[in-house]
Amino acid sequence: MAIVLTGNDLTIENIEAVARRGEKVELDGGALERIKACRAFIEERIDAHEIMYGVNTGIGEFSEVVLDDDQVQEFQKYLIYNHAAGIGDPAPVEHIRAAMLLRANVHAHGNSACRPEITETLVAMLNRGVTPVVCEKGSVGACGDLAPMSQIALLMMGEGEAFYQGQRLSGAKALEMAGIPVPGLMARDGLATINGSNVLTGIGALAVFDAERWLKQAEIAAAMSLEALKANMRPYDQRLHEARGFQGAVTSAANIRKVVDGSDLITGKEKVKVQDAYSMRSTPQVVGAARDQLRWTRSQIEVEANGVGDNPIFFAEDKVVISGANFQGTPVSLPIDTLGAAITMVCVMSERRLNRLTNPALSVGLPPFLTKGAGMFSGLMLSQYTADMQIVEQKILSAPAFIQSIPAAADQEDFVSMGMNSSLKTRQILDTACGVLGIELMAAAQGLDLRDYSFGRGTQAAHAVVRKYVDFLEIDRPLHRDHNAMMKLVASREILDTVEAEVGALGTY
Repeated sequence: MAIVLTGNDLTIENIEAVARRGEKVELDGGALERIKACRAFIEERIDAHEIMYGVNTGIGEFSEVVLDDDQVQEFQKYLIYNHAAGIGDPAPVEHIRAAMLLRANVHAHGNSACRPEITETLVAMLNRGVTPVVCEKGSVGACGDLAPMSQIALLMMGEGEAFYQGQRLSGAKALEMAGIPVPGLMARDGLATINGSNVLTGIGALAVFDAERWLKQAEIAAAMSLEALKANMRPYDQRLHEARGFQGAVTSAANIRKVVDGSDLITGKEKVKVQDAYSMRSTPQVVGAARDQLRWTRSQIEVEANGVGDNPIFFAEDKVVISGANFQGTPVSLPIDTLGAAITMVCVMSERRLNRLTNPALSVGLPPFLTKGAGMFSGLMLSQYTADMQIVEQKILSAPAFIQSIPAAADQEDFVSMGMNSSLKTRQILDTACGVLGIELMAAAQGLDLRDYSFGRGTQAAHAVVRKYVDFLEIDRPLHRDHNAMMKLVASREILDTVEAEVGALGTY
């Protein structure tokens, strides 16, 4: 079933479905009427020669420059040319598809004053697989993602480049092959296409989708490590976490209990310590805090996805045009940025459990570095090095971007969100997190193989998946293949799917 754009009810799941899986998109009939009504309103104002920012004036520092009738239409072209100023490799197709979807949903409110042909072209490009080639970097996340969105807008004039059917083509050729007419740009159309924090929000939405599933795998990895380390599971009692009241911790503890259900550590057949180290007993509090943060990030992104990020904003029913700063990316850059730091935090704890698995002074009887031939063999000693290097990278990337404003445009734009940096580095943190978690999973599987008691159903299911891709380390071998296999495995979510098939769905929040 197609996703219908009303401007009000787009979800993270909708964004992922369109961006990655090619779900079809429709423009709601009521939305189309609102777009038409708003366009009629602005055309009346243009005919009356009323001064409106970005319509018959310059933008930014040039907002006081009034354009004559001959300049108004030409201005849209030069606006796009000037702002198509990004740099770097092409952004992933899924990021740009997400941005186009979000922009079309903004238009659905009927406050952007573009012609309906502009919105319909965005929808047609999504449905027929035409994705503009857009440089990955260049946006400061205020006045919207102007540089990347301008490369999308180039196609509205039959210019730029696009990916279509596996080829990189000129924009004109891609549109022609897809049977999409070039709409051109008339007054207001250009700014209505590029305003708003659409790209950074699209990247953030996909990061939230992935982070929700990564956190479940972090809990599965924790459960495996806890079982290998003979953990006392009483700190995972539901009553304990409900007494404090943080929902994320309640959910996290419940997920881990579900994975280890049936374990000898639960039944009491295996003797455990009275109290374990923090990295073993406070996992629900730490992962739970990340869950609580992630809930806020999802909420902020879905508000932005269904809001009006434009300047100015046209209220046709009230016959009013209001200039403001709804393009400002901070409401989403801040939560996206802190999501990256939360993922890093969970990885730091993952590495501490890895340390306990490999350190014979801490591993409750496991051999040094999880090898039976310590001295001759080094086992997983170097796997910890690899995890540590990745975590340092994550820590560097966790420095907030939202405080890094650099004034631009002759100080007219003197505070910007740097939200594109927030989204790109959070995406990088999340990709790296698959490598960190993969190493813990590999070590935990090794530790489990060195024990002789019974494990939980979920733990057994996860262990079986790991062993499909990485063999038990009997003697030393080059580990880079194992590390890369595990990183890809975590990214694929096969472990999560298998565990949930065995024990039931794990909680998200």
